[in-house]
Amino acid sequence: MKSLCVLATSALVVWAAPSWAQQPAPVSTNLESGGLRPPEAVDGTQPAPPEAGAPSTEKELERADKEDSGRGLEWVWLNAEIGSQHLGLQTFKGDRLVDSQLVKTTQTGLVYGAGAGLRILVFTVGARFRLASFSEWQLWTLGLEGGFHIPIGKLEPYFTVGAGYASLGSFSSSAPASSQADVKGFNARVGAGLDYYLSNTFSLGANLSGDVLFLSRSKVADAAASTSGNEAAVYAEDESSIGAGATLTAVVGLHF
Repeated sequence: MKSLCVLATSALVVWAAPSWAQQPAPVSTNLESGGLRPPEAVDGTQPAPPEAGAPSTEKELERADKEDSGRGLEWVWLNAEIGSQHLGLQTFKGDRLVDSQLVKTTQTGLVYGAGAGLRILVFTVGARFRLASFSEWQLWTLGLEGGFHIPIGKLEPYFTVGAGYASLGSFSSSAPASSQADVKGFNARVGAGLDYYLSNTFSLGANLSGDVLFLSRSKVADAAASTSGNEAAVYAEDESSIGAGATLTAVVGLHF
C-alpha cells in the first residue's frame, strides 16, 4: 500500500510540472522584505543665487543711457540762440491792431533768446525767453517749454512745445498813437531741432519753430488829441488779432 501511494504521488508531480512552468513571474512591486523600496534619488541641483552686489535700478538706467548715447545722464541744460524770425501780426485775424498805413504788420527781423531747465532721461522741461527786433516794432515772449529728445550717439534730434506771455512795443516814432499802444497777449509754439554734442557738456545745433500769437490792445486814451484821420480812428477802439511767425536759430548748449 505504501508503494502504491509513492507511485501515485510521483505520477501527480510529473503531470503538474508543465503547468507550473507556465505560471507568470511574480509582479515586481516596491515592497521589499522589511518595508518599502527607497524612492529614486531627487536631483539636488538648485538655481544659483543672484550675484552679490547686483546693480541698482539707477545704475541700470545710467548704463542704458551710456549705451544709447555714450554721454551718461543729464540733469540740467542751458542754451542761447540767435537767428531770424518772420512774423505777421494779423495773419489769421484782425486788421486794426495797428494802423497798417503807418506800421508794417508783416516783417522779418533778428531774434535772440535763452532757455534753461531740467532733464529726466529723454524728457526736458524749462523756460525760454526770446526778443525779436523789427524795423518798426519789437516782440518779446517768455514761457514754459517741454521737449522730447532722441539720443543717437553724438546727434540728438528733439521736438518741443511751449506757451507763454507775449508783448509788442517800441513802435516807429512816425506813428505817434502806435507808440502809446499797449499790445500784449500770449503765444503757443511748436518746434524741432538737432543738437550735436562736441563733448558731454557742450553742444551746437539748430532749431526751427512756429508761433501763433493771440494779441489784444486797449484803446489809446488821447489818440484823437495827438493824431488825426485814420490813425485816430484805429486807436480809438479796443482791438485784437491772431498772428503767426516762423523762427530759425543757431543754438549753443551746456549740459550737466
